[in-house]
Parts: sequence; structure tokens; C-alpha cells
Amino acid sequence: MRNLERGSSPTGDRSTVMKASIRLGRPAGVPVGLHWSVLGICVLLLVGVSMQLPRAFPGLWWGFYLIGAVVATALFVLSLLVHELAHAVVARRNGVAVEGITLWLLGGVARLKGEALTPGAEFRIAVVGPAVSALTSAGMFMLAWAADAAGLPMLGVGVLGYVAGINLLLAGFNLIPASPLDGGRILRAAIWKWRGDRLTATIWAARAGRLFGFLLIGLGLVRALSGMGLGLWWILLGLFVVTMAGAEETQARTGAALAGVRVRDVMTPNPETAPSDLTVARFLHDIAMLRRHSAFPLRDAEGRPQGMVTLNRLRSVPAERRELTTLRDVACQKDEIPSAEPDETLAELLPRLTDCADGRALVYEGDDLIGIVSPSDVSRAVAVHGLAIDSSS
Repeated sequence: MRNLERGSSPTGDRSTVMKASIRLGRPAGVPVGLHWSVLGICVLLLVGVSMQLPRAFPGLWWGFYLIGAVVATALFVLSLLVHELAHAVVARRNGVAVEGITLWLLGGVARLKGEALTPGAEFRIAVVGPAVSALTSAGMFMLAWAADAAGLPMLGVGVLGYVAGINLLLAGFNLIPASPLDGGRILRAAIWKWRGDRLTATIWAARAGRLFGFLLIGLGLVRALSGMGLGLWWILLGLFVVTMAGAEETQARTGAALAGVRVRDVMTPNPETAPSDLTVARFLHDIAMLRRHSAFPLRDAEGRPQGMVTLNRLRSVPAERRELTTLRDVACQKDEIPSAEPDETLAELLPRLTDCADGRALVYEGDDLIGIVSPSDVSRAVAVHGLAIDSSS
């Protein structure tokens, strides 16, 4: 399972992207990391393969089976990474910036910072993943054949064959025409080319994704109630597909509603700021209690922007430490806060909004801080401009 993630929105219409817990480096110039939940894949594969190998190749020392399971798991995780790298490389070649790749419980996420500009680019970015998985499968089958011909131990041949088979399954599963699978992207590209409308294509692909997700949930329930294995895993996959497909449709409608809306149209101008060296206790008493705002950009002694504090972040400071803790100590740092230009479109800004600043962005004109965009500003814009979007489209 994998997804091309386009970022999260403070309006809640997009699920939050998994953040990497372990950084692995930058192969092909793309930041790659592991989320802690990737251990779920490893455990499932280790248990599954270590139970299958003794039945297929009986009579060996148990340690050989464990080694075979570890090798199979490592090769599969590596093949997932290659699958996502293929998406990332082709995306960059088609003008779509790539934020990074994260491997997690349900596979991989290639985090893209924008959308493909044409149906052809959308198709190329989507199809390369299953194609690479199919090539990986073919390569593993050839290695297994060569190992068998060379008279190598059958356990090793079996491990290579297992990895080949699971990559073939991965390629086939991802070709199912339902978002957020690669097949859903291919379907979207085809409808986009046919109808000439990205929004309609996204909605159709997302609805196909929800239908497929509910089908997976139904099959998982049947398998679970009948005592067959993997029913819970099917339900989990189905819930993931339904959630992501629904989020894609909502994000597409939001983007359509905000088409042409500029950051300056929704921002709060001239935001109130606070000194970064002020203590939390003094800030709460002298500023926060007297203002209606819930976020305050910080300035240093020279008046330069230095970060931002929100009331949510200040809640994490124990009451007994507020006299000793400065705003700078608990602030979201300047380089972690999304920035925008006033004439930039709001739709372009949305994917950059992050959890650090609670979904806010600072607006600069040159080096001057001239505004702030908050989740309520975005929600209001979506509500007002969304009235023009036909909900049945």
C-alpha cells in the first residue's frame, strides 16, 4: 500500500502526513525516513515468512528459517523504497517538487509539494511505481532461477521467489483503479484527459477509492467472522483507502473553491507580536489575557521575526515553570513556520501549513512581516468561496 501525499490542510480535509522518526539519508536527492510504525510491516513479514518456510523446506535448523525471514523482510522494505523513489524521481522530472519519502505501517508515502500540471505528467508519475515493482518482481524471479540453476540451497531460492511474488502482488494491487492507489491516479489522468477537468477526474477517482475501500472492509469482516486469516488486515487497508479517498475529494473541492483567492485576501494584517525574551508568566498576564488572538509572532531585541508562540504550545509549560521559561524556549522556530507572499494563491500555501505553528503561516513583503494566516482564515475562505462550487459536481 502506498500513497502520493499532497500535504495536509488546517481545515481538516486532509489526513496528516506521517512524519519520519528515523532519517535514512537522501538517495537520488530525496529525503527518506522510516516512521516507527514500519515495524508493523517487519513483524508481519517476519512472522508470516518464518511460518511458511518450514512448511515449504522442512528439516532445516530453525535459525536458517529466521535468517531467511529477515532477508525476505529487508528485501521487501527495500523494494518499497525503490517503488517510492521511482515516483519521486519522475515527479521531479515532471516539475513537481518532492518533500520526501516516509516508509510506514501500510507501505510508503511519497510526499509531493504540488500537483501534476498535465494528465500526461499525472499518468507518468503514477504508472512508474507499479512498473518498477513489476520489474523488481521479474528481477527477483530471474535471480531465483539463476540460484536454482547454480545449485544454491533451496531455502535461498524460496526466499527470492517469495520476494518476487510479493512485489508482483504489490504491482497488481496498486493498479486497481481507485484512489489513493496508483491505479486511481492513472484513472484520474484518463478522466482528466477525457473530460478536461481535474476536479471532476479527482472526484470520480476518489469515489472509486471509497467504493473499493468499503469492499475491502466488507471482505475483511467476512473473513474475520468465518475464522479465515488476515481479515483484520483487510479491514485496516479498507479503512485507510476510504479515509484517504475521502480526504482527496475534500481537498480537491477545497482547491477549486479557493481558485484565484490570494493570501492577502484572507490574511489578518499587521499581526500583534511579542518579545521573544518575555517569560511565559508575564506574557500570559500582560498580553494573552488582554488580547483575543491565540498566536503571536515573536521578535528579538532588534525587532526581527524570531518565531511564533500559540496558546496550545504554552499549555505544555507547567505552571511552576512559567516564571522561568521564556517564549523563545517554547516557540515554533522561524525556519519551521510556513511563510507566504501576499500575492501567492491560498491554494498554493495550504500544503505547506504544518503542525508546528498549529496550521498558521506568516506573510512577508520583502523582509517585513505584514500578516498572518490562521486556520479560521482558511476555513472562512473555504466557506465563502465554496458557495460557488456545485456540490454535485
